[in-house]
Amino acid sequence: MAEEVNEAMAKIETQSGEVVSNETQSEEVVSNETQSDIIIYEKKIDSLGRSYATGKRKNAVARVWIKPGSGRITINGKEFDRFFARPVLRMIVQQPLDATDNKNKFDLTCTVSGGGLSGQAGAIRHGLSKALLHYEPNNRATLKSGGFLTRDSRVVERKKYGRAKARRSFQFSKR
Repeated sequence: MAEEVNEAMAKIETQSGEVVSNETQSEEVVSNETQSDIIIYEKKIDSLGRSYATGKRKNAVARVWIKPGSGRITINGKEFDRFFARPVLRMIVQQPLDATDNKNKFDLTCTVSGGGLSGQAGAIRHGLSKALLHYEPNNRATLKSGGFLTRDSRVVERKKYGRAKARRSFQFSKR
C-alpha cells in the first residue's frame, strides 16, 4: 500500500509541477488503521442485573457487585459508614461514582479481605470502577482519565537480612 501511495505522489508531482506534501496520504493511512483497531466494550451483566468486578490494592482484594438502586453500600455485611469510619476512606470509595455522576443510582455489595483499611478502600475503588465499566462501557473515558481503572501496583518492600527493616540499618555503635 505504501508503494501505491508513493507512485501516486510521483504522478501528482510530475503533472502539476508542484510538490505536494505527504501529510494527507499518511493521515488517510493512519485513520484506516485506527478504525480497524477500535475496541468495542460490551456490557457484562448477570441474570440478576448485577455487574461484578475484582479490585486490588496492596494486599487487599475486593469483590464488588453493583446493581441499580438507591445508593446503598454494604461491605462485608456492614453498613458503609460503620465499616469506614474515617471520611477520607469513604471519599476514596465514592470517587468513581462522583466522577461518573452515579452517586445514588447503584447499590453496592462488597466483600473485601486482606490488608488494612486504606488498602481495602483502594481495592473497593478499583473494583467499583471496573464494575461501572462493565455495567456502562460509555464511562470508560471518564474512569480512565481519573486513573480509576489502573491497579496501583505499589506494595510493601520486603525486609532484607542484616537490616532492621527493608532499608533501615541497625543503630551504629562506635564503641
